[in-house]
Amino acid sequence: MAEILVINPNSSTAVTRSMERCLGPFDGNGHRIRCVELGDAPPGIETDEHVSQVIPLLLDTVGSARADAIVISCFSDPGIDRIRAATPLPVTGIAEAAYLAALGLGKRFGIVSLGPSSIVRHRRYLEALKLERRLVGDRSLDMTIVELVASNVVERVAHIGAALRDEDGADVVILGCAGLGTYRAALQAELGLPVIDPVQAGVALACTHAELRYVGRGR
Repeated sequence: MAEILVINPNSSTAVTRSMERCLGPFDGNGHRIRCVELGDAPPGIETDEHVSQVIPLLLDTVGSARADAIVISCFSDPGIDRIRAATPLPVTGIAEAAYLAALGLGKRFGIVSLGPSSIVRHRRYLEALKLERRLVGDRSLDMTIVELVASNVVERVAHIGAALRDEDGADVVILGCAGLGTYRAALQAELGLPVIDPVQAGVALACTHAELRYVGRGR
């Protein structure tokens, strides 16, 4: 049995519990999946300053982790290169995992984002990954993470997903926040397209890394 450590790099226990609920499909897969949050982090990762703030916290947590694979569960993949260089364990970022899943399911993907600043970060990261040509739209919920976890936003997300499909031409929709996974099945049924939750995508990839005993880049 492998130990998969899923790190929510904000301090919201509500987001962590939401992540745990969306990982229900992995129950009984033979691995122990443990979700934790960072108590000293902001309640949401919504700005570049927040991203910079949590990287040292993530490095500390990963440095002392007892696990076979690690998932960084924020759609900004904060500090992913630095974290991979700092540990011998395989480290998965949920954004990169979601993009990889989308590439296997369609030609053009769209993203449902938390806020406008997230859209800028997503574009920057996609350009770094050389994947920006597969993005056809990135539309914002215009919410904070605190507002998100306190609301039922399935209709709002479905409306944005329909716009990504009908106006932007997306044939895959990515939920661009770790707190949206509990809506995935209902949204997929509503849209008639593959809908990717990045936390599920990240954990699926991490399970594969653990099963195949891949090693990380760091020491």
